[in-house]
Amino acid sequence: MKNVYIYDTTLRDGTQGEGISFSSEDKLKVAKKLDSLGVAYIEGGWPGSNPKDLEFFKQASKASFKNAKLTAFGSTRRAFCSPADDSNLNFLIESGAKAIAIFGKTWDFQVIEALRTTLEENLKMIEDSVAYLKSNSLEVIFDAEHFFDGYKANPEYAIEALKAAERGGADCLALCDTNGGSLPHEIEDIVAKVKQALTTPIGIHAHNDGELAVANSIAAVRAGATQVQGTMNGFGERCGNANLCSIIPNLQLKSDYNCIGDNIKYLTEASRYISEIANVVHHSNQPFVGRSAFTHKGGMHVSAILKNAKTYEHIEPETVGNQRRVLMSELAGQSNVLFKAKELGLDVSKEHPETKTIINEIKELEHQGYQFEAAEASFELLLRKAFSEVKEIIALDSFKLIIEKRGDQKVTSDAIVKLKINGSGTTSITADDGNGPVNALDNALRKTLEDIYPTLKDVYLTDYKVRVIDEKDGTAAKIRVLIESSDGETNWSTVGVSENIIDASWQALTDSYRYALLGKEDEAIIDNTQLERKGILNH
Repeated sequence: MKNVYIYDTTLRDGTQGEGISFSSEDKLKVAKKLDSLGVAYIEGGWPGSNPKDLEFFKQASKASFKNAKLTAFGSTRRAFCSPADDSNLNFLIESGAKAIAIFGKTWDFQVIEALRTTLEENLKMIEDSVAYLKSNSLEVIFDAEHFFDGYKANPEYAIEALKAAERGGADCLALCDTNGGSLPHEIEDIVAKVKQALTTPIGIHAHNDGELAVANSIAAVRAGATQVQGTMNGFGERCGNANLCSIIPNLQLKSDYNCIGDNIKYLTEASRYISEIANVVHHSNQPFVGRSAFTHKGGMHVSAILKNAKTYEHIEPETVGNQRRVLMSELAGQSNVLFKAKELGLDVSKEHPETKTIINEIKELEHQGYQFEAAEASFELLLRKAFSEVKEIIALDSFKLIIEKRGDQKVTSDAIVKLKINGSGTTSITADDGNGPVNALDNALRKTLEDIYPTLKDVYLTDYKVRVIDEKDGTAAKIRVLIESSDGETNWSTVGVSENIIDASWQALTDSYRYALLGKEDEAIIDNTQLERKGILNH
């Protein structure tokens, strides 16, 4: 396999994306994850532009990188200035990075309008800057900014700019589709012509403004580029940069190129880790690494993948560290239930009398507004209950809410909950308040349950979503509540539906606790004397 060197710019170009921000500590965590993934270059930032990047390079210089070369980013020297007197270039040298990427103008329009200098001086700026960095024993990558637009407008000058970098001793010429507007056939054609005109290795740096950054990057490799620049999850300014999470598997699994070797099985983990550090939602429909990338919903599709996964999957999900999922919905068939039952370790066959019953029940509940594809914990409880795999631990007798507002005072919420615990005749009555009615119910429920099931003290709510199912019914419309919970190690989602938002919330809330206690039902501490002493138990 031919080697393609992956150049990650998540920590520099990726941070220019809206809503993306890393502290210097965050950047170091991401850099270590990228190094373990096996990328060849990690662009850490622009050390001459801000204190955060200076701090990162100071910290990174003390770290050990096994696979990647830490790279600093900057620009060519200022016009009519000696490279030795250019503070930006000296910051790059002092950063401690083993490789330097500097960008320069290759589009005559940009030279005249943005730099406001002469075309000849721009060529000198490129050559002088590269040569100065090379004289300090550094690997130098020249980022040819706006190259494809420049080539289309004035191919002779764009090539001369590359030749200036080559004369300076550049190790790689990265051709940039800075505005992200080029098409794959244009990229492939232009890269091929550059390869004929120069001897220095070629790289590609594509932006996604036409949603073609991945395709453009692959087209460049087909034409001879050996370095691909991009970001994890496609982070970047405007519409983002080329997404390495798609480029790497497309090149390595579907073409004759090696990018990160066997480490590709950690691609999904790295992708989700970086989203977590960036504190952004990991897009579920992202190819290869998204949660929905190998998720099946239609009954016919599920039936087919049970026979052979190749029927509806272009690769095995485990290849990139992902996994297959099957959803339950009104589109579900018998195969969906059998797949999920097998996944849960239930011994269920097509002949099982409850199989058809549970399918019909799911479809009816979905018709009423339940959404099990987004609440897999509620579905698991439903399935286990159908096949007698769930013990009833929480049975509601009644709950009462008192919501009060007096004058300009804050609204108060108090809840009284009466329930039967663990399938016994023991009845618990508890009361508590909260920031709102749902919080008050949760607090009252916990007041009993945490004493009986101490492990529930680790369970907490991470998200709470409310959706009006049919807006035309106005305030009388049905409400769907989705609750996401966690115990610090596992996350799960539950659902409730009702015309009353409190009732829907109660359903989702109690399902969350039921799910948390699956397999732990016998751990209940029923010490009536102790519970009565705490004032939460009646008979």
